[in-house]
Amino acid sequence: MAGRRTGDVERTTGETRVSVEICLDGTGSADLETGVPFLDHMLTLFAVHGLFDLKVKAKGDLEVDAHHTVEDIGISMGLALSKALGDRKGITRYGHFTVPMDEALACVTLDLSNRPFFVYNTPPMAERTGEFETQLVPEFFRAFCQHGGVTLHIRVLYGANTHHMIEAIFKAFGRALSAAVSLDPRRSGIPSSKGTL
Repeated sequence: MAGRRTGDVERTTGETRVSVEICLDGTGSADLETGVPFLDHMLTLFAVHGLFDLKVKAKGDLEVDAHHTVEDIGISMGLALSKALGDRKGITRYGHFTVPMDEALACVTLDLSNRPFFVYNTPPMAERTGEFETQLVPEFFRAFCQHGGVTLHIRVLYGANTHHMIEAIFKAFGRALSAAVSLDPRRSGIPSSKGTL
């Protein structure tokens, strides 16, 4: 479809093989086979609530643990985002969203600045939710920021249930990124006083 901004990446290392396709102007469809069921669940929420069309296929050394797979998916999604954004002309650039999930409240604020920076501030979480190591959540987002050129601040203001806190993060992330990549009809150029991002 004309005018749909898309990015695709295939990345192979000695530890993983990852392919990502993202459409920023999608309808919220998700086709995910990462080998990490909890991550599939979270990325589905990201796509549905951000209205991104997202396809991720990954084969990783899960016999070791999920670290390399989760990190490399973050890297690949960041690269695909940057490819889809192109020169970043006309975008809104900034996005912010706060999402409640039962007792948890997550706030995500981001800037498509091309200056990677990541802040992650949450209450203590359980070491695992199901089989998923919760310390991999910031690893995913850090990799995404570094390779997507994103300044990203994630804060869970409060929460008790680890699954709820992480789910609220991914939903808020989808909505905030959707706002940031949206095209501002009043702007034709780069959204920066410097004239470049």
